[in-house]
Amino acid sequence: MAKDLKIALVGNPNTGKSTLFNLLTGLNQKIGNFPGITVDKKVGYCKLPDGRNAEITDLPGTYSLYPKSKDESIVFQVLADKNNSSYPDIVVLVADATNLRRNLLLYSQVADLQVPVVLALNMTDLAQKEGINVNVDLLSKRLGIQIVAISARSNKGLTELKQAISNTTKIATQLKGTDVLALAPEAIQKVKAKIGTENDYFALQVLHQHYNLDHFSEVDHAGFDQIKKATDFETSKLQTEETVARYRDLGKILTGVIEDTGAAKKFAFSDKIDSVLTNRFWGLIIFMGLLFFLFNAIFSWSAYPMEMIEFIFAKLQELGHEYLPAGQLSDLLLDGVLAGLGGIVVFIPQIAILFAFISILEDTGYMARVTFMMDRIMRKFGLSGKSVVPMIGSLACAVPSIMSARNIENWKDRIITIMVAPLVSCSARLPVYTLLISLVVPEKMVWGFINLQGLTLMGMYLISIVAAILVAFVMKFILKAKEKSYFIMEMPVYRMPRWGNVLFTMYDKSKTFVFEAGKVIIAISIVLWVMATYGPSERFAEIDKKYAAIEAQKDSVQISTLERDKSAERLENSYAGILGHAIEPAIRPLGFDWKIGIALITSFAAREAFVGTMATIYSVEGGDENVMQIRDSMRLAKNPETGLPVFTFATAFSLMLFYAFAMQCMSTVAVVFRETKSWKWPMIQLTYMTVMAYVASLIAYQFLK
Repeated sequence: MAKDLKIALVGNPNTGKSTLFNLLTGLNQKIGNFPGITVDKKVGYCKLPDGRNAEITDLPGTYSLYPKSKDESIVFQVLADKNNSSYPDIVVLVADATNLRRNLLLYSQVADLQVPVVLALNMTDLAQKEGINVNVDLLSKRLGIQIVAISARSNKGLTELKQAISNTTKIATQLKGTDVLALAPEAIQKVKAKIGTENDYFALQVLHQHYNLDHFSEVDHAGFDQIKKATDFETSKLQTEETVARYRDLGKILTGVIEDTGAAKKFAFSDKIDSVLTNRFWGLIIFMGLLFFLFNAIFSWSAYPMEMIEFIFAKLQELGHEYLPAGQLSDLLLDGVLAGLGGIVVFIPQIAILFAFISILEDTGYMARVTFMMDRIMRKFGLSGKSVVPMIGSLACAVPSIMSARNIENWKDRIITIMVAPLVSCSARLPVYTLLISLVVPEKMVWGFINLQGLTLMGMYLISIVAAILVAFVMKFILKAKEKSYFIMEMPVYRMPRWGNVLFTMYDKSKTFVFEAGKVIIAISIVLWVMATYGPSERFAEIDKKYAAIEAQKDSVQISTLERDKSAERLENSYAGILGHAIEPAIRPLGFDWKIGIALITSFAAREAFVGTMATIYSVEGGDENVMQIRDSMRLAKNPETGLPVFTFATAFSLMLFYAFAMQCMSTVAVVFRETKSWKWPMIQLTYMTVMAYVASLIAYQFLK
């Protein structure tokens, strides 16, 4: 796709910038990384009215160009380096019409970098409801740029915004307001001469944060440090002076632009709700009630679509065995790839429900309240208030949550957060939990409205959260983290969720789960099928000889039974069986047999592989005629020594605890290495979580059996 124009979306957090990005790009977007940095880069594409194609980059939300976190530093990095692949032709600055003065601080800084800007004035409908009227034409005249009033939530003003982008020239925008040169004249002049720029504000910003700019050499950094030393350049003092001066100038610009007739009642509705939802007692009770509702819904609402998916895959396997020519290739396709894939696709309804609820909680503004409430509790256990966001985010996935810990300035608080975040049960554990719970917990209602399976699932999530907090408490003393940290965040007003955004999140996260997990599952399923189908030739020869002699003396019914016995014996003597038996002595005290041992090994790449592994193992063991659903196969599995079911309550609960605490995610190990720049922390994490999982499973099984 030809990109005729590069656009950067810039704005404060909670201004609807990401919603606008989704509206402009639709499904035509992708996730990558900024060059040399592990920060996510969201890029999408759209067609402009003049026929040009636009590449749109959604930059991280920030209140100003002075970063408080690694993510926020990306904004200036992109706008400062014209050789950066993401450097924009035009900046679309998204501003909240209900809090325009604060939002225009960032605009004034971007404008002083002399980048062409279009101002998208978002939430204008909400502003009018709150009694705030913005004279867009007057503001546009004073700033000298195009301003478009939009409502991203209501999909209003999108056409006008695209037209404004099309009409914008590449002539630099410059705000005639703050006299930047007066802040540090000598230092700014020296930097301008050193780097060859005429832009006073760019020179000032370089002095403030040149270490964030990779295109400068070590010699350049040393030169900038010398200039700061020679001119008594004080970063924090000058940033404060600049901010005060900008707000003073913005006050003049906004005079007569904003008419606020509802200042007294602006946040009255949100404040009334907060008095209950953030209450020290009732707030936590309501939050626990919402969690229970979520986990109850995951089981209750997903039951029928899951049964339908299971039926479809079982039918595909049955038809495949009936119509495809018998042979190794058909077995690989049906018992390897199809069985493994079915074990993942069946959980799409539950994954979609989980992310739908998370999206609704974020969209309404409730998730911000949860972080505020939990801050009070988590500080007592040595975690920063800013650790709440990564911890809650880990309910979906630990990888982006660990990356979001960059917002924690205190190094030790950040390390503790990174070390405990993977303990919080993520969506990858959900298929394991739901499969095992469905095997040993009856599907019945307690007190007429509580789903017992949903209650058990909620219990597993609470166990993981409590474990994370307790481990953080222990690490607080080990790392001796005495520094104080502060948690400051803006509470957004309550809003109705954007249902289109919720549906998009459900689709996007489900697709990511299937394709990302699916690639791993299919690869593992193929390898596992080969390992489970083949083994040492002498062992297989003895099994074939043994059963050939027995079959000669049996009738057709008995031969059918013998075929299943033969398949089971071949599986036990396959390469996979040999591997499983090799580790069985170590896992037998946990209640696990050699088949579960194989799943433990394969799922060290990704936890979801447990389900696919079980599906493949029982498909291979069952032979061509066994196309039972995986749950039925596991439910009927018997211990050959005792004749009792393999998956008893003790074994299932032991296995769930193992998956709750074990790392078993190579992606998480990799991202911890990237974030800490050392193998020390991921190795410590992998070790302590594995030991914790083993001990917890051992205690649970020995106590419950």
